[in-house]
Amino acid sequence: MTVYLVGAGPGDPGLCTRRGAEVLGAADVVVYDRLAPAELLALAPAGAERIDVGKAPGRAALDQDAINALLVERGRRGATVVRLKGGDPFVFGRGGEEAEALLAAGVPFEVVPGVTSAIAAPAYAGVPVTHRGLATHVTIVTGHEDPTKDAPGVDWGALARAGGTLVVLMGAARASRIAEALLAGGLSADTPVAVVRHGTRPDQHTDRTTLGRLGQLEVRAPSAIVIGPVAGLRLEWFESRPLHGRTVVVTRAREQASELTGRLRGLGAEVIELPTIEIERVPFTLPPLHRYAWLVFTSVNGVRHFFDRGLAPAGLDARALAHLRVAAIGPATADELARRGIRADLVPERFVAESLLESFPAPGAPGERVLVARAAEARDVLVEGLGAQGRVVDVLTVYRTVVGPADPDGLARVRAGEVDAVTFTSSSTVTNLTGLLGGVPRRQPLAVTIGPVTSERARALGWRVDAEAAEHTIGGLCDTLVRLLRRPDGEPPHRR
Repeated sequence: MTVYLVGAGPGDPGLCTRRGAEVLGAADVVVYDRLAPAELLALAPAGAERIDVGKAPGRAALDQDAINALLVERGRRGATVVRLKGGDPFVFGRGGEEAEALLAAGVPFEVVPGVTSAIAAPAYAGVPVTHRGLATHVTIVTGHEDPTKDAPGVDWGALARAGGTLVVLMGAARASRIAEALLAGGLSADTPVAVVRHGTRPDQHTDRTTLGRLGQLEVRAPSAIVIGPVAGLRLEWFESRPLHGRTVVVTRAREQASELTGRLRGLGAEVIELPTIEIERVPFTLPPLHRYAWLVFTSVNGVRHFFDRGLAPAGLDARALAHLRVAAIGPATADELARRGIRADLVPERFVAESLLESFPAPGAPGERVLVARAAEARDVLVEGLGAQGRVVDVLTVYRTVVGPADPDGLARVRAGEVDAVTFTSSSTVTNLTGLLGGVPRRQPLAVTIGPVTSERARALGWRVDAEAAEHTIGGLCDTLVRLLRRPDGEPPHRR
């Protein structure tokens, strides 16, 4: 039985430490704050108890004493408890109070440090808190203390005289009073200030001003206020990414979404994963391969399921295909074959069945046999076309797609017009998302498809297809999104 006080970092789930992810993966109970990233909560086992104790200005799900009691009670049950806290547990996180309560109750605990927003938010805004010639030290202070009360806990005058960089956390509501106190303490009105809201998150926004004008700025929580010469530096990298401030929906199956999601996040987008399909195994018996001249794969999933389950339990040995010629629709499918030790003999220029038919050489003999490994729902264009060429075609169904689980929050954001674009990577993703939404949203986001077959299905269901990837790959899809959503003035596109 152990309670882990884990720093979740400031918002970007990638800033959680390896130790933090490790204990989350073994948690029986997760007690989390309101700003905990969903991606981190998802690291906990599906059956783990998740308890929201989030605090917001003027509201608290549980007060601190109740949180302390909860941690003690769950810890005494013998459960593995993760207290997931924003930033670092011991930097204005009240983690010390929770540790004191656990220690007094005799409940074992461990502190897993996290990246504090006092350092990360300025860094993501392109502001180093120390810099040669500008600042040799940094002071982190809470702004939750009212600087105008009779005996403030923070000596703002002393901080004004200390020099260096001042980072104020939890000071949004009192920014104007803090500025007045620092000016009264001797800081120049021209002192640069950077206000970083939602630091490290996809919706991060940085305002630049001076101490004299800080009171005129609307500062909203959660914000880190950076005061000092370093705030005048503009080493911007995060907010300058091409899709920063954009929200994109990914509809691929969860086990396939990682590549597209990773690329979009790397481009700066907020990604909403709405896995509209799930891949289900279809039991099959592998036919005698010596009968075939060609083996055709129409997707990455077809390759994976064919090899992994072709000869259970060990999977299919690539040497069984030594006499075959292999065709693949698309470079991703060919790459998956290469990972299995198979080089595709034929990959069409366009990544659709029609192009593969055009590329197929003439049959080597009358009645040449072809085995097509595919999904249960695949189109028959390829099978019929190869048959028309005089070949004998057998279909081996190795998987099927079914409707994925609905995420009510994500669907609600699509319906409300709170997303910039939705991506479709197959006809089934279009069909299933349309069904989950109850039709095409009235305020339809930009719809971007991976290829012509998917576009055709989208139009048939009433979607306005705004663009189709020139190259029918994940990379091509991302390039198209950048072209559509990037704006020279940095303003988000109109959501129709």
